[in-house]
Amino acid sequence: MPEPALATNHGPAALAAGSILYLDGVSVSFDGFKALNTLSLVIAPGEMRTIIGPNGAGKTTMMDVITGKTRPDEGAVLFDGSVDLTKLDEAAIANLGIGRKFQKPTVFENLTVFENLELALKGPRRTFAVLLASLTGAQRDRIDALLATIRLTERAQALAGALSHGQKQWLEIGMLLAQEPRFLMLDEPVAGMTDAETEQTADLLREIARDRSVLVVEHDMEFVRALGCKVTVLHEGSVLAEGSLATVQANERVIEVYLGR
Repeated sequence: MPEPALATNHGPAALAAGSILYLDGVSVSFDGFKALNTLSLVIAPGEMRTIIGPNGAGKTTMMDVITGKTRPDEGAVLFDGSVDLTKLDEAAIANLGIGRKFQKPTVFENLTVFENLELALKGPRRTFAVLLASLTGAQRDRIDALLATIRLTERAQALAGALSHGQKQWLEIGMLLAQEPRFLMLDEPVAGMTDAETEQTADLLREIARDRSVLVVEHDMEFVRALGCKVTVLHEGSVLAEGSLATVQANERVIEVYLGR
């Protein structure tokens, strides 16, 4: 893994000091279409932030830029105040402690819940052969703690494929937590969930956010309300509004381009 590229002590780095994630003037174009248009965003350590906005607002592209999947045409993308993410590849960025969960859960359906978490444990890359080796007591304790966090203790020995859609989402969140991320991004984590699962997921994310930064991209306004955190509204690749959910819901431009539809 290459050494993290450090920004200079001038310009963005000075403004980014103290943040876990700092985006400034980030633009990305695809065949003439500006997916991000001088996007600026600052997230503090330990903060949970919700990102909302209409389809095509730039939410996915923003996450792609943060994880190194897409290179911005211009702008600063800094992690932990000084690490320039635009200089690193996806693997190096993941190793910094940035985790991403996509909308569709991806778990090993033919393995048990416990085995899925075992494979995901932080450390040297684990293979299926590792499942034949014995776990240390500390590793078992870690998995047990993860099972409790994601509300799947009772399903530890069930095949992942037998879980409900919501439970698969929780398992994948657990697999990300096993990597001990400092910054976690979740793309529409409650899509397709029952009302009860959605409520439990809000509880889960608030618990997770106690000791790490969490960014949630979501359309479900009731879920956003349950999270009770600052909301950023994206539109045409830029920040349209920021504040509490009540504040952005009362914003005339937000109503016009998103909530009123």
